[in-house]
Amino acid sequence: MTVHDVAWALPGIKDLRDHCRGLAMLDAVLSPEWDSRFYSFDAHWGEGEQMASMRDGVGGEYSIVFSAAGAYVRGFDHESLMSPWARMSTPKVWPGVLDDVPDEFRPYVVEPAFCDKGGIPTVTCCLWRGVGDAAWQTGTIAFPEEGDGDPDGANVLFELLVDRSPEAYAAWASDYYETPVDVGAVRTLLGQRPLTAEVAEILNPHVDFADLAEDVVEIGYPV
Repeated sequence: MTVHDVAWALPGIKDLRDHCRGLAMLDAVLSPEWDSRFYSFDAHWGEGEQMASMRDGVGGEYSIVFSAAGAYVRGFDHESLMSPWARMSTPKVWPGVLDDVPDEFRPYVVEPAFCDKGGIPTVTCCLWRGVGDAAWQTGTIAFPEEGDGDPDGANVLFELLVDRSPEAYAAWASDYYETPVDVGAVRTLLGQRPLTAEVAEILNPHVDFADLAEDVVEIGYPV
């Protein structure tokens, strides 16, 4: 699967934002320590902007900026053959990945948080969708022929955005956090139903519900 397949599988902007918010709240409950979380959501990232993000701790990440213009998605797989540092003597973004990004999203291409110290965008896959667009857009890309079938990292990076079922997250989280994760409680938070002390305890009996207040505000999750 490549970024082109992801573009077909993603929901609309609002539904994607809600799903990302649910993922972040689930991770906050399961992992009180922020550094151990995969998924996060900043409802106050910038003026009129919100950002969902994923960090896998081993060099894979994505950022999704939601703004009045729509949504901009940046993914980076450091092991990808399409990494700017993979096969080029001078680091350079793979042709086509960012070439067609429209003007309203161009500031995110050069956003320092999404670039290395030298200003090179840390990106192997990119999507965007304007508020008036009927579908997600990507660049026209000639993918490398060699590799493992996931040339730009999109298959792994966006796994839980493509399969948005509670069962998929519960299976992933049970493995990652090494503890059983209740599918019903996952369904509650992915469905944007209010977080309660009871739901939090079902997910993580060791979490202090009061300690989640800061995360709730940052994520903008209903309680």
